[in-house]
Amino acid sequence: MSDFEIDDDGIQIDDVKAIRREGASELRSLMRAQIAIGKARREPAAKPAPVKPPGHRPGAWPVGTSPPGPPPEWQIPKPVWDAAVRHYRNEEHFPDQPCDCGNCPPEETR
Repeated sequence: MSDFEIDDDGIQIDDVKAIRREGASELRSLMRAQIAIGKARREPAAKPAPVKPPGHRPGAWPVGTSPPGPPPEWQIPKPVWDAAVRHYRNEEHFPDQPCDCGNCPPEETR
């Protein structure tokens, strides 16, 4: 590069004198350096990562806790689930067939 230095104070008189001696390409370099310094001043400082508690294991439940219990749907007996699934399948795939669940209205009232 040239014999001038750029600091945080900006362009100095000696820098301008050196640019005049060296030509237009050095002026571009100086201006780009000034732009970079300005951008660095505007960019916010990086935030530090949050401090993890001692003994932290990623993806694990915190020490002294447990996952929640089973969902309420698991309390429904299997035969009830099977009947509901059979009813749903009959309604979706065989709408013209009578259902064997006993809750469906007769074919005439549909």
